[in-house]
Amino acid sequence: MAKSSRPSDAEEVQPEESGPPEIVISGEFGESCTEIYEKLLEVPPGGECTLYFDSPGGSSYAAIGLVSLMRIRRIEATGIVIGECSSAAIWPFAACSKRYVTPWSVLLFHPMRWQSDENIPVTEAAEWVRHYHHLNSEMDSMLASLFKTRAEQIAKWTHPGRFVTGNEIAESGLAELIELF
Repeated sequence: MAKSSRPSDAEEVQPEESGPPEIVISGEFGESCTEIYEKLLEVPPGGECTLYFDSPGGSSYAAIGLVSLMRIRRIEATGIVIGECSSAAIWPFAACSKRYVTPWSVLLFHPMRWQSDENIPVTEAAEWVRHYHHLNSEMDSMLASLFKTRAEQIAKWTHPGRFVTGNEIAESGLAELIELF
C-alpha cells in the first residue's frame, strides 16, 4: 500500500502567523499613492498595520487622502521612519497611533509650497494662493493635533523650515527611538 503524502496529525503543518499587514510608503506622493490606498483598503476597518516611511513627501492632497482614509477606517497604524519622512509624508506618519524613528531618520518640516508647470491665468493663480494660504494654516493645526503636541512645537520646525533628526523627534516625545546597533 502506498504511503499517504498527507502529514499525520503529529506532523500537521501549522500556518504561519502573518501579523498586521506591512506597507512601505516610499517615493513622492502623487499618483503612486493609488497602490498605498489599495493596501490600506485591505486592512479591515479598525484593524492594524505597520507603515514604513522613506518618502520626501509630494502632493499635499495625497497626504490628506492617506490621513483621511486611515481615520475613516479607524486603522491603528504603527509608523516607522526607516529613512526620510519629509514634507507631506509627515502627515500620515503623525496619524499613526504608534510612531518610531531611528537615530538616522530625518523629517523635513516646512510651509506648504505651491508650484504649477501649467500656464494659468493670473486670476486662477490668485485663487491658488488664497487656497494654499488657508490650507497651510489648517495643515499646521492638523499636524499638531495628529502629533498631540502644541502648535508652537510644529511652528518652530515648520517656519522657515527645518530638518529634524530621529533623535530630536524622540526627545520631543512625538515618536520612540529604535536603536539599531
